[in-house]
Amino acid sequence: MKWEKKGLIVTPQGGQGLYNSHPTPLIKEKEGIVRIYVSIRPQQTLSLTTYVDLDIYDLTKIVYMPPKPILELGERGMFDEHGIMPASVIENDGLVYLYYSGWQRSVGVPYNNNTGVAISEDGGVTFRKYSKGPILSRTMHEVYSATSPLVLKHQDKWHAWYSSGTHWHLLNDKLEHTYDIKYALSDDGLHWLQTNEIAIKQRDEFEAINRPAIIEIGATFHMWYCYRGSVGFRHGGQESYRLGYAYSVDLKNWTRADDQAGIALSDSGWDSEMMEYPSIISLNGDVLIFYNGNGFGKEGFGYAKLVM
Repeated sequence: MKWEKKGLIVTPQGGQGLYNSHPTPLIKEKEGIVRIYVSIRPQQTLSLTTYVDLDIYDLTKIVYMPPKPILELGERGMFDEHGIMPASVIENDGLVYLYYSGWQRSVGVPYNNNTGVAISEDGGVTFRKYSKGPILSRTMHEVYSATSPLVLKHQDKWHAWYSSGTHWHLLNDKLEHTYDIKYALSDDGLHWLQTNEIAIKQRDEFEAINRPAIIEIGATFHMWYCYRGSVGFRHGGQESYRLGYAYSVDLKNWTRADDQAGIALSDSGWDSEMMEYPSIISLNGDVLIFYNGNGFGKEGFGYAKLVM
């Protein structure tokens, strides 16, 4: 696998705060656009969700950005009262399902993360939350978090791979969260069986693996994700986010092969310190990966094209 970088698409400009992390694409062929749902931060401790429409034939051309976020925060005490970040989007039977990570500030640890879903009946412009509570959450086996899923409908079953919290580490007087990638199964995309199956295992207890993205090419499923260490990862260096890779022929058993990811940090520029939060689509005969770079999306998001 090898990716050809195409550059930065959207930079954090305008009055809505920091653009644009967790790019989550939905192809709208009739409208001639690719709608990218993104997380914005009007302030450092608040995440909201909106979208940006890009020309389907020229992804550097912005067609439209709504003037305000598309989802309301949860009420006090709810899992999404302090932040909503898009994770995965599926168009199914005339409805658009937008899966999102909800986060809530906490006392013993900095935050809790779980997953909700919102549904659109107008093609992905306006949404209503399916429920006030999460659809993927902590269980008796997964005691910390369940967040950032990739949802895939395949052979009449719904599959999800998501970041499951494994630990909170106290390092240099700061609590840092770690994750592996776990798997869940559903008949309808709304009610999920969390099996506690590990899809992508941590290399060590201090690794965090986040935001899987999957595409089927031929008879093989290919997954990209981001991974980091737990010390100094916010400021570049060896512990910061990189894009990793795994493959499978059955969606159950994955072989991790990060050295085959086909994409690495640039020598300079917006993705020279870190790369994270990938998502993948097939568009106009090309396979494209969207991702964030330095500062967890502070400088915007960009994309690359699969060339081999």
